[in-house]
Amino acid sequence: AAHVTVQNCKWSFNKVHQQQRSGGQLTDQQSPVPFPDKLYRRIRMNKVESQLVFIRDSLELISDLYHHDNLSSATWDSVKTEHFLTVIDRQIDGLNTCVSRQMDGYSRLRKYYRRLETCTVYRTGGSTASWELIRKETKLHLERLYLLVASIRRRSSATQQQL
Repeated sequence: AAHVTVQNCKWSFNKVHQQQRSGGQLTDQQSPVPFPDKLYRRIRMNKVESQLVFIRDSLELISDLYHHDNLSSATWDSVKTEHFLTVIDRQIDGLNTCVSRQMDGYSRLRKYYRRLETCTVYRTGGSTASWELIRKETKLHLERLYLLVASIRRRSSATQQQL
């Protein structure tokens, strides 16, 4: 199998990381679903291709959260939100040029996002507070994904220096 390195991928994660500014101050409210720290710790030990699939799947699941019928009570600027989602979709397209669509995704990651959506947006009928929680959790995920990308880049450049 061909080794996938970040250099083969035509995408930059910096834009996604910096796009999540559409709603002002983040809520102090705690999420009813614990953040999946264990998943992020585990994925750091995997091969680069698996990490790229994890990043792609995470971005797809984040995007799915915002493609929701009940966004009317969200207080964000809808134009900025659309721009944010467009940037996410571009990142997903870029990652799809690097990894196979057939590669198995992460079922625990999908379960986490399903529970997050159920315990916030669905339980409250899409309240403003639930959308603020989603925005806060999104920012946490984008920060962690950014760190994962940085570690992949470090590994890739270290591997190239050894050649």
